[in-house]
Amino acid sequence: MEQKLFDSELKVMEQLWSGGDMSAGALAKRLAAETGWNRNTTYTIIKKLVEKQAIERREPGFVCHALVTKAEVQQREAESLLEKLFDGSPSLLFSAFVGGQKQLPPEEVDRLRELVDRLK
Repeated sequence: MEQKLFDSELKVMEQLWSGGDMSAGALAKRLAAETGWNRNTTYTIIKKLVEKQAIERREPGFVCHALVTKAEVQQREAESLLEKLFDGSPSLLFSAFVGGQKQLPPEEVDRLRELVDRLK
């Protein structure tokens, strides 16, 4: 899967990532409760995700199975954001992120330090 996933597609993927394989009907019920979508909206998004090879449809029962992990999508999105808005510079992204924060909780600062230390 190389194509970007849109917000609506990510809502379907989140259901599969958190709940595992499920039928299109079950997805439609969950998303109707969560977002107010009707069945046709969910089925259209499922069809797009199948075309993008993000999920596959398994029979019997039109069971949807995620072909990409959440971590893979997060990595792809992060790389895209980095290239699009920060000329590929992680330090510019980090500066923009922390510059907008009033104060980071100490545990977040510690996690960021650990990440930087691992990169050295």
